[in-house]
Amino acid sequence: MYFITFILKNLTRRPVRTALTIIGLTVALGSTIALLGISDSVSHAVKTSFERRGIDIIVTAAGKTDQLTSDFSETLVEEASKIPGVQDAEAAIVELIELTRDSGSSVPVLIQGWPAKSFGYEDLTLLSGRRLSAGDHGKAMLGTTLAENLNKKVGDTIVIQGERLEVVGIYKSFVVFENGSATLLLDDVQRMTGRVGRVTGFTIRVAKSSPDSIAEVEEVCKKIDALRDPKDPSVGLNAQTTRTYIDTVAHLKMVRGMAWMVSMIALMIGVFSMLNTMVMSVFERTQEIGILRAVGWSRGRIVSMILGEAVFLGLAAAALGTVGAIAVTYLLTLSPKVNGFIEGGVAPVVIAQGVGLTVLIALVGSAYPAFRAAKLLPTEAIRHD
Repeated sequence: MYFITFILKNLTRRPVRTALTIIGLTVALGSTIALLGISDSVSHAVKTSFERRGIDIIVTAAGKTDQLTSDFSETLVEEASKIPGVQDAEAAIVELIELTRDSGSSVPVLIQGWPAKSFGYEDLTLLSGRRLSAGDHGKAMLGTTLAENLNKKVGDTIVIQGERLEVVGIYKSFVVFENGSATLLLDDVQRMTGRVGRVTGFTIRVAKSSPDSIAEVEEVCKKIDALRDPKDPSVGLNAQTTRTYIDTVAHLKMVRGMAWMVSMIALMIGVFSMLNTMVMSVFERTQEIGILRAVGWSRGRIVSMILGEAVFLGLAAAALGTVGAIAVTYLLTLSPKVNGFIEGGVAPVVIAQGVGLTVLIALVGSAYPAFRAAKLLPTEAIRHD
């Protein structure tokens, strides 16, 4: 009999306990993979939105970690655009604003305020209608996901902050959260949010001598950091490269932190579940282990058997947990409350992380039972009652 076959037969001798252990691990690992997958999806969407548009620098107010909490004078954008090496500087307002449904209920929607000539429009695929142009006040473009959630088409109206806006275009973006957002002219969003002459941030394309020239980008960042608002010198700017911004933005850090916190809890649950199962397994098979030792099995082979059983349990749970996590993320995209912020599915790198956690759980949870079994003397084990 092959060694692996022997391990599998040991697991099938107690089918109920094996099944319950796998189910418990599946729930823990599935939730971990799903949360890590959502975290990775959000980070990937933000990263993609910058990199595909060739954005090198993201600028927010000093002391603020993202555009949702940032606020400063629009004149600083004009000053930044004059810095040598700056190719484009696009101001924007990004804000969560209450949108009133036709039923009268309200829902928070991501609103993007862009200038009429923003390069962001270049990457939006119009499904119907047209893009915004100068003078289009009181008008809006809707991402395809938001339009479907609201059941709106070109020519309909939406109500934001009590103001009626005409829908002039429906677009599809390569960025998931833009599909769930509404895009208005910057002037309109400034007026609606009480930020006339102010923005939450701006993005910069740097005229680089080579695509990988980090030094030129960092030099522009230093010059932007040195800018001050003439009317309020205490207000400064924080210019960050795309990679640095993604690593430090508060909302992304919070999502990643929560995902890993839940993962650690799931890891502890999995370890104790595996420990309980394998301790019981070793205790019930004490005499059998003694016989194996008596016929020549080494302590290392006994340890390999116990650890192998645990790894098989873990891998079975990982497979089921991965399938469950993928299914859950796709089901979440059917909910109007979150489908504009996450994508269905789980990235391969996240699945690999889940499998790695599974192996870790199996090895840690079965380490004590394995070494306890290996320490048994053949004569003592055979006499065990």
